[in-house]
Order: sequence, then C-alpha cells, then structure tokens
Amino acid sequence: MENIIECKNIFKSFKMGKLEVEVLKNITLNIKKGEFVSVMGPSGSGKSTLLYLLGGLDVPTSGSIKINDKELSIMKDKEQSILRRRDLGFVFQFYNLIPNLNVEENILLPILLDGENVKNYETDLDEILEIVGLKERRKFTPKELSGGQQQRVAIARALINDPDIILADEPTGNLDSKTGDEILELFKKINELKNKTIVQVTHSVDAAQYGSRVIHVKDGKITES
Repeated sequence: MENIIECKNIFKSFKMGKLEVEVLKNITLNIKKGEFVSVMGPSGSGKSTLLYLLGGLDVPTSGSIKINDKELSIMKDKEQSILRRRDLGFVFQFYNLIPNLNVEENILLPILLDGENVKNYETDLDEILEIVGLKERRKFTPKELSGGQQQRVAIARALINDPDIILADEPTGNLDSKTGDEILELFKKINELKNKTIVQVTHSVDAAQYGSRVIHVKDGKITES
C-alpha cells in the first residue's frame, strides 16, 4: 500500500521573545492510504502542531512533508490552498459552523468557496447526509442541533469535496463520552466505507483505540508507533 503522507526530519520551533522553543524534534513518519491513525500525547506534546503541518496550515522550520507525493514546501500559496480544499478535509474540536446557515448550506460551503455549482453536488450531499445520519435535519440551523450533531455537520463538510485525507484535531473534545464514541464510530465507518485516510489527534486512550495504528508523541518526539 502506497504512502499518502510522508514526513521526513521535521523540526518546528517558535520564537517567544528572545527564546526559541522547539516543539517538534526530528519527526519522521509515513501514513499509508486508507489508514486510520491516532496521534496521541499529552497537552503540549506537539501533536496538534504536527497535524497543522500535515494540513499545510503551518510550515515546518525544517524538513520535508509530502501529501499525495506533492512536496508542500515547494508549492505556491495558491497551489497549497487548492490542495487543502480538494485533497484534505479538516475537523476541529470546535465545529466552526456558520450560525445563520442551515445544515446543507454549511456542508456545501467549501463548494461555494471553490466557485463551483452546488447543484452538481446534490447526489453527493444526499449520500453524505445519509452517512452522518442527518438527512432529516438538513434544514436545521446549528442552534437547533446538539453538539454531536454539529460535529456530524463538520464531518460532512469535510467530506463534500471527496478528499483523500481527513485531519481531525481532538474531534470529541467538546462532547460527552457517549456522543464522542458515536463520532469515533462514524469516523471508523467513513474510513471503512469510503477508504478515507484519517489522522486524528487526541489525548484520550479510549479515543486513540479507534485508530488502526496509534502514534505516541511526547515532548515533540515520536516515542512509539
């Protein structure tokens, strides 16, 4: 099975006044197409920073990151933007929904931002709403939904462009344990049904077990994978 994500010798540091704080230290990591990987570690371990680097939301201080065999560091801003919209789907701890848009409008937002005709995505929208269990709530606004339902909308929005990779940063962090388990079961279903590569960041041992592989990060280094 081919690698869909390749990281080689990744370092990341931030300047805090005159101090330089090293957050990631020589990270080398490969993730294969169709894997469901959990990146686990305590708060401050560097796991979310790693996820943002994989998504092109930040740049490493040094090292190489390839997504679908494309080297991020040599891509122009516009090329990276297209990659993020079409090859990657993002799910965050906070659902980041637009309050005055309904469920289907929130899901279709990436299509609108890409300048495409939403009518071409009606079949995809129906299928995704079925997968995430929100077909009956397609006209509801976020305030009419529970936290778990809002996260399902965010997951559906991440899927609408049919990306190869879903990056999820503490996706159950704002949810109770029962609802969190339901969301993780949904990720597992999407991984198996749609063969999406999923990388989730979590500090929870229970959440990490939903992945087919667990990568442990501590003090900016991979301790085991």
